[in-house]
Amino acid sequence: MTKTLITICLAAMSAAAQDAKVTRLMTQELPGKEAMMLTVEYAPGASSAEHRHNAYTFVYVLEGSIVMQVKGGKEVTLGPGQTFYESPEDIHTVSRNASTTKPARFLVFFVKQQAAPTTAPAK
Repeated sequence: MTKTLITICLAAMSAAAQDAKVTRLMTQELPGKEAMMLTVEYAPGASSAEHRHNAYTFVYVLEGSIVMQVKGGKEVTLGPGQTFYESPEDIHTVSRNASTTKPARFLVFFVKQQAAPTTAPAK
């Protein structure tokens, strides 16, 4: 993946995540696919606008608590060590820090088509 495309992907993710800090940890080409690992830190009370990922998305909570939901699914509150999964077809309707006083940080692991943006607005 080119540095320009990585910058565009991170900018799209940051736009979807209001008051969030997104840090890319690594990107690795796979046969016909690509993996990307990053961390997201939500400030107290922060949330993301409704969006979708062009990827198989695995979330692992590092600290704090987050609330997640995909369209048609149940809203869940996750703490450190808990996980969440989204398919490329899911619309991510809820993604927010469960606390208004403490930050939350989580690891995100994407598996996607090479050069595909990771995040897009929900349609």
